[in-house]
Amino acid sequence: MRDRFESALPFPDYLETVRKNEALWRGVYERVRLPGEAVAEARALPGAWRLLALSEDWCGDAVNILPVVARLAEALPGVDLRVLPRDENPDIMDAHLTGGGSRSIPVVILYDEDFRERGWWGPRPAALQRWVTEEGMKMEPGARYAETRRFYARDGGRAIVAEVLELIRSAATDPAAS
Repeated sequence: MRDRFESALPFPDYLETVRKNEALWRGVYERVRLPGEAVAEARALPGAWRLLALSEDWCGDAVNILPVVARLAEALPGVDLRVLPRDENPDIMDAHLTGGGSRSIPVVILYDEDFRERGWWGPRPAALQRWVTEEGMKMEPGARYAETRRFYARDGGRAIVAEVLELIRSAATDPAAS
């Protein structure tokens, strides 16, 4: 896994490759503001962590999530985020299916310093995922996407930060996995 991770693009390099929704990707990345208390808590967590994201530039959830995860990784010593294209890495994607069968993205996989997988997160914050699967799927795609964007705008990345930090916290405090 080390080779795959190291061949993946750091987020700023990935951002240079996006073509679909380019202005939105850049705008979200520029506007991210991390909660100070979350950053302080995360900086106290032990370990060096690698985050590997599976994404595609056309994905509306990825454009709202990965810039937040990137800013979080940038704020934390010992955390490195890289991005791989989902469609070029079906083996990794198929090991991280949403609900056991959907290739939903983004997926953020957590590895420790020895490149052992310690967990994964995605494709969206839990509250939004529940809404999408319960109510959102009853809507036309355009209306569903508009409501999804409203969630991300109202939330300001707080749910993403909290859930990704919980993933790292769980791995950092799990003595059985060391």
